Amino acid sequence: MATFRLGAIASIATKIPHQNVAKLQRITFVRQLATGAAPKKPTSTLGLALKGMAVGALVGTGWSSYSYFKGGPTDHMLHEHVGPKVLDKLPDVKIMRKVVNPKDDSGLDLVLFQFQTCPFCCKVRAFLDHSGLSYSVVEVDAVLRQDIRWSDSKKVPILLAKTKSGKYVQLTDSSMIVSSISSFLRDKKQDIGELAKYYPSISYENDAGRKVFDIMNKYFLMFQEKKTDNRSKEEQEEERKWRAWADDHLVHLISPNVYRTKDEALETFEWFSDVGEWNVHFPKWERDLMVYVGAFAMWGISKRLKARHQLSDDVRSHIYDACDRWIGEIEKKKTVFHGGSQPNLADLAVFGVLNSMEGCQAFKDCLENSKIGPWFYAVKEKVLKNRGNLV
Repeated sequence: MATFRLGAIASIATKIPHQNVAKLQRITFVRQLATGAAPKKPTSTLGLALKGMAVGALVGTGWSSYSYFKGGPTDHMLHEHVGPKVLDKLPDVKIMRKVVNPKDDSGLDLVLFQFQTCPFCCKVRAFLDHSGLSYSVVEVDAVLRQDIRWSDSKKVPILLAKTKSGKYVQLTDSSMIVSSISSFLRDKKQDIGELAKYYPSISYENDAGRKVFDIMNKYFLMFQEKKTDNRSKEEQEEERKWRAWADDHLVHLISPNVYRTKDEALETFEWFSDVGEWNVHFPKWERDLMVYVGAFAMWGISKRLKARHQLSDDVRSHIYDACDRWIGEIEKKKTVFHGGSQPNLADLAVFGVLNSMEGCQAFKDCLENSKIGPWFYAVKEKVLKNRGNLV
């Protein structure tokens, strides 16, 4: 088997097993930037109310992506490494739509489980579309989540990729998905199932004393011994740094801004309904439940997120500053994109996060009060140009 370079984080993990490896990744690359089919109708009012409470935490920009795993009976099992799950066959789920690109020669068979407006899902779609890949989409029911009941992971996105053995490897975490598929595209002789093994989950105890998981090496690309990245070491490090910034800083500014007021929260959920075609996939009573209860719940949750991430009452100023900080980095390079003449993985990560709120008042305000517009639409043009046909 070919030898892979695992990067600095993997090396640290083998030497310092009691260190918080996942947190080291973020400290290394980000800390200096941190400033800068219709379901059945419930038979009782209680059942309806319970579903209403569930949707508030599950719909929209992915509240589940901001929460922590709670500890349990295995809390003492820290620093355990867990490899990717492998399925013998695809789960019995309904494919909502497909993106088919006749120019796709990757040989990949991909199924994406997502919420349409989750920023992490938007990141993955931006990458897949820009890469010209074909893939199927399962729109996960944000109320019941029955389409991911087969998975231990209850967060989206989840990407299933067919391996050379005919089985499907489960890829979780948006940055890990992007890195593993990007690594594969640089050498298509590799088996995506084998590549996924170089992105194991590692458990550790967070500051709140909870056992949580993160993905090792998720910002690193993996190359065979004779394969290299033609870019300089500094360019690779910059790309990783800003990808991590998108995950650890930019994404946490979305919810406090799009749910800033009750009116904005309702407007945001109406937009979610439109782009997610909730009126097609859900009966009217459930669609209305998701919009009105979800908007109210997320308005309340956004206040907790604002406090958690130490944002001032003027939450707009934080996202304006973040947008301008990103554009400032590109201006230093005197290029159209962070990647030069073409978007790199950092461009696609930042674009994906911001794309999740494109139809919201917060995004309109960003266009008026920051320099983000020209870059954003330039990346969007590239993504749409490379994307396959929706069928």
